[in-house]
Amino acid sequence: MGVNLTDLVQFNELDPALLKGRTVAIDAYNAIYQFLSVIRGPDGAPLMDGKGRVTSHLAGLLNRNANLIGLGLSPVYVFDGIPSRLKAATIRERSERRAKAQEEWREAVKEGDMQKAYSKATQSSKLTNEIVESSRVLLVHLGIPIVQAPEEGEAQAAYMALKGDVWSASSQDYDSLLFGAPRLVRNLTLAGRRKMPGRNEYRDIRMEMLELEDTLSHLGLTREQLIDLCILVGTDFNEGIRGIGPKKALKLIKEHGSAPRALAALDKELPEYDSIKDIFLHFEHTDEYDLRLRPPEREKVVEMLVGQYDFGEPRVQSALQKMAPPEPMRVEKGTQKSLDSFF
Repeated sequence: MGVNLTDLVQFNELDPALLKGRTVAIDAYNAIYQFLSVIRGPDGAPLMDGKGRVTSHLAGLLNRNANLIGLGLSPVYVFDGIPSRLKAATIRERSERRAKAQEEWREAVKEGDMQKAYSKATQSSKLTNEIVESSRVLLVHLGIPIVQAPEEGEAQAAYMALKGDVWSASSQDYDSLLFGAPRLVRNLTLAGRRKMPGRNEYRDIRMEMLELEDTLSHLGLTREQLIDLCILVGTDFNEGIRGIGPKKALKLIKEHGSAPRALAALDKELPEYDSIKDIFLHFEHTDEYDLRLRPPEREKVVEMLVGQYDFGEPRVQSALQKMAPPEPMRVEKGTQKSLDSFF
Protein backbone atom coordinates (compact mmCIF):
# COMPACT_ATOMS: atom_id res chain seq x y z
CA MET A 1 0.00 0.00 0.00
CA GLY A 2 2.81 2.42 -0.83
CA VAL A 3 5.44 3.86 1.50
CA ASN A 4 4.42 4.76 5.05
CA LEU A 5 5.77 8.26 5.71
CA THR A 6 3.68 8.87 8.84
CA ASP A 7 6.74 9.25 11.08
CA LEU A 8 8.32 11.87 8.80
CA VAL A 9 5.56 14.18 7.63
CA GLN A 10 3.46 16.82 9.36
CA PHE A 11 -0.31 16.62 9.02
CA ASN A 12 -2.75 19.49 9.10
CA GLU A 13 -6.28 18.66 10.18
CA LEU A 14 -8.67 19.60 7.40
CA ASP A 15 -11.87 21.43 8.25
CA PRO A 16 -14.60 19.75 6.14
CA ALA A 17 -16.06 23.21 5.49
CA LEU A 18 -13.02 23.95 3.31
CA LEU A 19 -14.16 21.27 0.85
CA LYS A 20 -17.10 23.34 -0.35
CA GLY A 21 -16.75 24.11 -4.04
CA ARG A 22 -13.69 21.86 -4.40
CA THR A 23 -13.11 18.97 -6.77
CA VAL A 24 -11.03 16.09 -5.39
CA ALA A 25 -9.61 13.12 -7.33
CA ILE A 26 -10.03 10.00 -5.19
CA ASP A 27 -7.91 6.87 -5.61
CA ALA A 28 -10.84 4.54 -6.36
CA TYR A 29 -9.23 1.21 -5.50
CA ASN A 30 -7.92 2.62 -2.24
CA ALA A 31 -11.34 3.99 -1.25
CA ILE A 32 -13.23 0.83 -2.21
CA TYR A 33 -10.74 -1.30 -0.31
CA GLN A 34 -11.27 0.86 2.78
CA PHE A 35 -15.05 0.44 2.52
CA LEU A 36 -14.61 -3.32 2.27
CA SER A 37 -12.33 -3.28 5.31
CA VAL A 38 -14.38 -1.18 7.72
CA ILE A 39 -18.01 -1.87 6.77
CA ARG A 40 -18.45 -5.26 8.38
CA GLY A 41 -20.47 -7.12 10.97
CA PRO A 42 -19.31 -7.83 14.55
CA ASP A 43 -17.58 -11.05 13.45
CA GLY A 44 -15.87 -9.31 10.54
CA ALA A 45 -18.15 -10.68 7.84
CA PRO A 46 -18.80 -8.13 5.06
CA LEU A 47 -22.30 -6.93 4.24
CA MET A 48 -23.95 -9.23 1.69
CA ASP A 49 -27.19 -9.44 -0.25
CA GLY A 50 -29.52 -12.42 -0.43
CA LYS A 51 -27.39 -14.03 -3.14
CA GLY A 52 -24.22 -13.88 -1.06
CA ARG A 53 -22.69 -10.99 -2.98
CA VAL A 54 -20.59 -8.50 -1.03
CA THR A 55 -22.25 -5.08 -0.74
CA SER A 56 -20.01 -3.26 1.77
CA HIS A 57 -18.41 -1.23 -1.02
CA LEU A 58 -21.77 -0.16 -2.42
CA ALA A 59 -22.97 0.98 1.00
CA GLY A 60 -19.76 2.95 1.43
CA LEU A 61 -19.92 4.58 -1.98
CA LEU A 62 -23.56 5.57 -1.53
CA ASN A 63 -23.40 6.99 1.98
CA ARG A 64 -19.94 8.54 1.93
CA ASN A 65 -20.47 10.31 -1.38
CA ALA A 66 -23.85 11.56 -0.20
CA ASN A 67 -22.11 13.14 2.78
CA LEU A 68 -19.25 14.59 0.70
CA ILE A 69 -21.57 16.06 -1.90
CA GLY A 70 -23.70 17.39 0.95
CA LEU A 71 -20.59 19.30 2.08
CA GLY A 72 -20.32 20.87 -1.37
CA LEU A 73 -17.46 18.67 -2.58
CA SER A 74 -17.36 17.32 -6.13
CA PRO A 75 -15.73 13.85 -5.96
CA VAL A 76 -13.99 12.20 -8.92
CA TYR A 77 -12.94 8.53 -8.74
CA VAL A 78 -9.78 7.49 -10.56
CA PHE A 79 -9.41 3.78 -11.35
CA ASP A 80 -6.11 1.95 -11.83
CA GLY A 81 -5.15 0.76 -15.28
CA ILE A 82 -2.56 -1.84 -16.26
CA PRO A 83 0.06 -2.18 -13.50
CA SER A 84 3.77 -1.90 -14.15
CA ARG A 85 5.69 -5.17 -14.43
CA LEU A 86 7.65 -3.98 -11.39
CA LYS A 87 4.49 -4.18 -9.29
CA ALA A 88 4.01 -7.92 -9.83
CA ALA A 89 5.82 -8.97 -6.65
CA THR A 90 3.77 -6.54 -4.53
CA ILE A 91 0.50 -7.76 -6.04
CA ARG A 92 1.48 -11.38 -5.39
CA GLU A 93 2.53 -10.64 -1.80
CA ARG A 94 -0.72 -8.81 -1.07
CA SER A 95 -2.75 -11.70 -2.47
CA GLU A 96 -0.90 -14.22 -0.30
CA ARG A 97 -1.28 -12.02 2.78
CA ARG A 98 -5.03 -11.65 2.25
CA ALA A 99 -5.49 -15.37 1.69
CA LYS A 100 -3.71 -16.08 4.97
CA ALA A 101 -5.82 -13.50 6.81
CA GLN A 102 -8.99 -15.04 5.33
CA GLU A 103 -8.05 -18.45 6.71
CA GLU A 104 -7.18 -16.98 10.11
CA TRP A 105 -10.54 -15.17 10.13
CA ARG A 106 -12.40 -18.47 9.57
CA GLU A 107 -10.47 -20.10 12.42
CA ALA A 108 -11.17 -17.20 14.77
CA VAL A 109 -14.90 -17.37 14.00
CA LYS A 110 -14.90 -21.12 14.75
CA GLU A 111 -13.14 -20.44 18.06
CA GLY A 112 -15.63 -17.69 18.94
CA ASP A 113 -12.92 -15.02 19.17
CA MET A 114 -14.86 -12.17 17.58
CA GLN A 115 -12.24 -9.52 18.33
CA LYS A 116 -9.55 -11.49 16.50
CA ALA A 117 -12.02 -12.40 13.77
CA TYR A 118 -12.84 -8.77 13.08
CA SER A 119 -9.16 -7.84 12.98
CA LYS A 120 -8.26 -10.62 10.54
CA ALA A 121 -11.32 -9.92 8.38
CA THR A 122 -10.24 -6.33 7.78
CA GLN A 123 -6.91 -7.65 6.50
CA SER A 124 -8.55 -10.10 4.09
CA SER A 125 -10.47 -7.61 1.93
CA LYS A 126 -10.07 -8.31 -1.78
CA LEU A 127 -11.16 -6.34 -4.83
CA THR A 128 -12.81 -8.77 -7.24
CA ASN A 129 -13.84 -7.92 -10.79
CA GLU A 130 -17.49 -7.96 -9.66
CA ILE A 131 -16.76 -5.47 -6.87
CA VAL A 132 -14.88 -3.12 -9.19
CA GLU A 133 -17.51 -3.31 -11.94
CA SER A 134 -20.46 -2.77 -9.59
CA SER A 135 -18.61 0.22 -8.09
CA ARG A 136 -18.20 1.79 -11.53
CA VAL A 137 -21.85 1.24 -12.39
CA LEU A 138 -23.08 2.76 -9.13
CA LEU A 139 -20.82 5.81 -9.47
CA VAL A 140 -22.10 6.46 -13.00
CA HIS A 141 -25.71 6.17 -11.82
CA LEU A 142 -24.92 8.56 -8.97
CA GLY A 143 -23.66 11.12 -11.48
CA ILE A 144 -20.12 11.00 -10.07
CA PRO A 145 -17.30 11.26 -12.65
CA ILE A 146 -14.94 8.32 -13.08
CA VAL A 147 -11.56 8.49 -14.78
CA GLN A 148 -9.70 5.49 -16.17
CA ALA A 149 -5.96 5.81 -15.59
CA PRO A 150 -3.62 4.17 -18.12
CA GLU A 151 -1.53 2.80 -15.23
CA GLU A 152 -1.48 4.04 -11.62
CA GLY A 153 -4.62 5.78 -10.37
CA GLU A 154 -2.60 7.89 -7.92
CA ALA A 155 -0.38 9.07 -10.77
CA GLN A 156 -3.40 10.14 -12.82
CA ALA A 157 -4.89 11.94 -9.81
CA ALA A 158 -1.58 13.75 -9.27
CA TYR A 159 -1.50 14.78 -12.93
CA MET A 160 -5.01 16.25 -12.71
CA ALA A 161 -4.04 18.12 -9.54
CA LEU A 162 -0.88 19.47 -11.18
CA LYS A 163 -2.98 20.77 -14.08
CA GLY A 164 -5.33 22.48 -11.66
CA ASP A 165 -8.32 20.46 -12.85
CA VAL A 166 -8.84 19.16 -9.30
CA TRP A 167 -7.99 20.82 -6.00
CA SER A 168 -6.37 17.77 -4.47
CA ALA A 169 -5.63 14.08 -4.79
CA SER A 170 -7.06 11.80 -2.10
CA SER A 171 -5.70 8.47 -0.86
CA GLN A 172 -4.61 6.77 2.34
CA ASP A 173 -1.22 6.21 0.73
CA TYR A 174 1.47 8.83 0.19
CA ASP A 175 2.36 7.91 -3.38
CA SER A 176 0.44 10.86 -4.83
CA LEU A 177 3.12 13.13 -3.37
CA LEU A 178 5.83 11.13 -5.14
CA PHE A 179 3.92 11.53 -8.39
CA GLY A 180 3.94 15.30 -7.82
CA ALA A 181 0.47 16.06 -6.46
CA PRO A 182 0.72 19.51 -4.84
CA ARG A 183 -1.84 18.53 -2.20
CA LEU A 184 -2.95 15.22 -0.66
CA VAL A 185 -6.09 14.67 1.45
CA ARG A 186 -6.19 11.60 3.67
CA ASN A 187 -9.20 10.05 5.47
CA LEU A 188 -11.61 11.69 3.03
CA THR A 189 -13.67 8.51 2.73
CA LEU A 190 -12.96 7.31 6.28
CA ALA A 191 -13.57 10.34 8.50
CA GLY A 192 -15.94 9.67 11.37
CA ARG A 193 -16.15 7.39 14.38
CA ARG A 194 -14.48 4.07 13.55
CA LYS A 195 -13.90 0.81 15.40
CA MET A 196 -10.21 0.00 15.72
CA PRO A 197 -9.27 -3.39 14.22
CA GLY A 198 -8.44 -5.95 16.88
CA ARG A 199 -9.57 -3.71 19.75
CA ASN A 200 -12.90 -3.12 21.41
CA GLU A 201 -12.61 0.66 21.11
CA TYR A 202 -13.57 3.45 18.78
CA ARG A 203 -11.65 6.47 17.56
CA ASP A 204 -12.60 9.65 15.77
CA ILE A 205 -10.89 9.71 12.36
CA ARG A 206 -10.43 13.22 11.00
CA MET A 207 -9.56 14.45 7.55
CA GLU A 208 -5.93 15.43 7.07
CA MET A 209 -4.12 17.42 4.42
CA LEU A 210 -0.50 17.39 3.29
CA GLU A 211 0.99 19.92 0.91
CA LEU A 212 3.96 18.76 -1.14
CA GLU A 213 5.86 22.04 -0.93
CA ASP A 214 5.51 22.20 2.86
CA THR A 215 6.44 18.53 3.22
CA LEU A 216 9.60 18.93 1.17
CA SER A 217 10.54 22.07 3.09
CA HIS A 218 10.00 20.31 6.41
CA LEU A 219 12.18 17.37 5.36
CA GLY A 220 14.78 19.53 3.61
CA LEU A 221 14.48 17.49 0.42
CA THR A 222 13.63 17.95 -3.23
CA ARG A 223 10.85 15.85 -4.75
CA GLU A 224 13.44 13.64 -6.48
CA GLN A 225 15.17 13.10 -3.15
CA LEU A 226 11.85 12.19 -1.54
CA ILE A 227 11.40 9.58 -4.27
CA ASP A 228 14.93 8.30 -3.59
CA LEU A 229 14.14 8.08 0.12
CA CYS A 230 11.09 5.95 -0.61
CA ILE A 231 13.00 3.72 -3.03
CA LEU A 232 15.50 2.95 -0.26
CA VAL A 233 12.65 2.05 2.11
CA GLY A 234 10.70 0.16 -0.56
CA THR A 235 7.76 1.09 -2.78
CA ASP A 236 5.05 -0.82 -4.59
CA PHE A 237 7.66 -1.31 -7.32
CA ASN A 238 10.65 -2.51 -5.30
CA GLU A 239 11.41 -4.30 -2.05
CA GLY A 240 13.83 -1.71 -0.66
CA ILE A 241 16.99 -2.26 1.34
CA ARG A 242 16.75 -4.50 4.39
CA GLY A 243 17.12 -2.63 7.66
CA ILE A 244 16.35 0.81 6.22
CA GLY A 245 13.22 2.53 7.48
CA PRO A 246 11.98 6.05 6.71
CA LYS A 247 14.08 7.81 9.37
CA LYS A 248 17.30 6.05 8.40
CA ALA A 249 16.58 6.65 4.71
CA LEU A 250 16.09 10.36 5.39
CA LYS A 251 19.46 10.49 7.13
CA LEU A 252 21.16 8.66 4.24
CA ILE A 253 19.66 10.94 1.58
CA LYS A 254 20.70 14.03 3.52
CA GLU A 255 24.22 12.67 3.94
CA HIS A 256 24.73 11.44 0.37
CA GLY A 257 22.24 13.47 -1.69
CA SER A 258 20.74 10.61 -3.67
CA ALA A 259 19.84 6.94 -3.52
CA PRO A 260 22.67 5.80 -5.88
CA ARG A 261 25.28 7.51 -3.70
CA ALA A 262 23.72 6.12 -0.51
CA LEU A 263 23.68 2.64 -2.03
CA ALA A 264 27.32 2.96 -3.04
CA ALA A 265 28.24 3.99 0.51
CA LEU A 266 26.39 0.95 1.85
CA ASP A 267 27.92 -1.30 -0.80
CA LYS A 268 24.41 -2.21 -1.95
CA GLU A 269 22.87 -2.44 -5.41
CA LEU A 270 19.38 -1.81 -6.77
CA PRO A 271 19.46 -2.92 -10.43
CA GLU A 272 16.05 -1.48 -11.35
CA TYR A 273 16.65 1.92 -9.72
CA ASP A 274 16.34 3.97 -12.94
CA SER A 275 13.15 2.18 -13.99
CA ILE A 276 11.58 2.60 -10.55
CA LYS A 277 12.32 6.30 -10.39
CA ASP A 278 11.09 6.79 -13.94
CA ILE A 279 7.65 5.47 -12.89
CA PHE A 280 7.27 8.42 -10.49
CA LEU A 281 8.75 11.07 -12.77
CA HIS A 282 7.47 10.09 -16.23
CA PHE A 283 4.25 8.16 -15.69
CA GLU A 284 1.51 7.48 -18.23
CA HIS A 285 -1.55 9.75 -17.97
CA THR A 286 -4.63 10.72 -19.94
CA ASP A 287 -6.52 13.93 -20.69
CA GLU A 288 -9.68 12.02 -21.60
CA TYR A 289 -11.97 12.89 -18.74
CA ASP A 290 -15.04 14.91 -17.91
CA LEU A 291 -15.13 16.10 -14.30
CA ARG A 292 -18.68 17.44 -14.19
CA LEU A 293 -20.78 16.25 -11.28
CA ARG A 294 -24.30 15.47 -12.47
CA PRO A 295 -27.58 14.82 -10.65
CA PRO A 296 -28.03 11.14 -9.80
CA GLU A 297 -30.22 8.94 -11.97
CA ARG A 298 -32.56 8.13 -9.13
CA GLU A 299 -34.53 5.34 -10.79
CA LYS A 300 -31.40 3.52 -11.89
CA VAL A 301 -29.82 3.83 -8.44
CA VAL A 302 -32.95 2.45 -6.76
CA GLU A 303 -33.28 -0.30 -9.35
CA MET A 304 -29.67 -1.35 -8.78
CA LEU A 305 -29.39 -1.10 -5.00
CA VAL A 306 -32.94 -2.00 -3.96
CA GLY A 307 -33.92 -4.27 -6.84
CA GLN A 308 -30.62 -6.11 -7.30
CA TYR A 309 -28.71 -5.84 -4.02
CA ASP A 310 -31.47 -5.83 -1.39
CA PHE A 311 -30.86 -2.35 0.05
CA GLY A 312 -33.72 -0.73 1.95
CA GLU A 313 -35.35 1.93 -0.23
CA PRO A 314 -35.78 4.57 2.53
CA ARG A 315 -32.03 4.43 3.16
CA VAL A 316 -31.24 4.83 -0.53
CA GLN A 317 -33.72 7.67 -1.01
CA SER A 318 -32.32 9.48 2.03
CA ALA A 319 -28.81 9.38 0.54
CA LEU A 320 -30.02 10.47 -2.88
CA GLN A 321 -31.72 13.49 -1.33
CA LYS A 322 -28.27 14.95 -0.57
CA MET A 323 -26.78 14.31 -3.99
CA ALA A 324 -28.32 16.70 -6.50
CA PRO A 325 -25.97 19.66 -7.11
CA PRO A 326 -27.70 22.81 -8.37
CA GLU A 327 -25.44 23.02 -11.42
CA PRO A 328 -22.45 21.21 -12.97
CA MET A 329 -19.34 21.94 -10.91
CA ARG A 330 -16.77 21.51 -13.70
CA VAL A 331 -16.42 22.21 -17.39
CA GLU A 332 -15.75 19.33 -19.73
CA LYS A 333 -12.17 18.13 -20.04
CA GLY A 334 -11.46 15.83 -22.96
CA THR A 335 -13.85 13.06 -23.85
CA GLN A 336 -15.56 10.89 -21.24
CA LYS A 337 -15.67 7.23 -22.12
CA SER A 338 -19.04 5.52 -22.09
CA LEU A 339 -19.90 3.08 -19.33
CA ASP A 340 -19.86 0.19 -21.82
CA SER A 341 -16.16 0.78 -22.53
CA PHE A 342 -15.27 -0.33 -19.00
CA PHE A 343 -16.58 -3.89 -19.45
